[in-house]
Amino acid sequence: MLTVARRPRMIVLLLIFLAAAAVCARLGVWQLDRAQERGELAAAHAAAELASQGPESLGSMLEPQTTFPGDLVGRQAWVEGEYDPAGQQLVAGRAHDGQEGFLVLTPMRVSDDGTGGASWADLSGAPILPVVRGWVPADPSGQSAALTAEQLAPPQGTVRLTGYLQASEAKGYAKLPEGQTDSISSAALANVWGGPIYAGYLVVVSSAPGQDVALALLDRPSIEGGDGLNLQNLFYALQWWIFGAFAVALWLRTVRDEARGSDETVDVNPFAALD
Repeated sequence: MLTVARRPRMIVLLLIFLAAAAVCARLGVWQLDRAQERGELAAAHAAAELASQGPESLGSMLEPQTTFPGDLVGRQAWVEGEYDPAGQQLVAGRAHDGQEGFLVLTPMRVSDDGTGGASWADLSGAPILPVVRGWVPADPSGQSAALTAEQLAPPQGTVRLTGYLQASEAKGYAKLPEGQTDSISSAALANVWGGPIYAGYLVVVSSAPGQDVALALLDRPSIEGGDGLNLQNLFYALQWWIFGAFAVALWLRTVRDEARGSDETVDVNPFAALD
């Protein structure tokens, strides 16, 4: 078979099939890029639609002590309540615009979620909503926030918030200074803040009254990897790669058939007809 593969005709065929396979591979990569672009475009369009709809009441989308549906990630909600400054924590190890720092996580005792209290009527009291009020840079030591206590303090009295919803994170186990955590886990926070509590948190977009401008507001959250690729273009990419593999397989099949034909010719007895 190796002898057949070295024949000039087979080498020419190999070059032709390899060129075809290379073209198919390049077309597959192009379709993969298109799948990524169309997936990102669809995600941006969906985000724009959600933003144009405006915020809905928190109670119409999520009740305390219930499972957080994945389709609520990035949805806008409004809620009113009072912050508990004593429960505020810094979430360590969070980057923003390429800089390491902390998220400012503050518990809010909800007073109005749009349901008139019906969403927590069967619970032990008004629920606690974890609120990410923004991001702050770390000080030179990296162990604390580079802001004063006054800048980190939440607004007093009843506060009306608009923000993006995000699902609770898994519990972290890092050993950190008091007043810091490495995750936004409702289960872990309930042990510190009490309950009832929401199985998600709010990322602040606006606050009335306002908070200190030193806190950098965050972008709309999304499910990591959730927007994905456009499936139609992804299937096209797979088809082109299959075509390229088929071209190489076709050459191998041609060589094998040629080799078998040569072997059969050699095995023929030229004097068999005279017997």
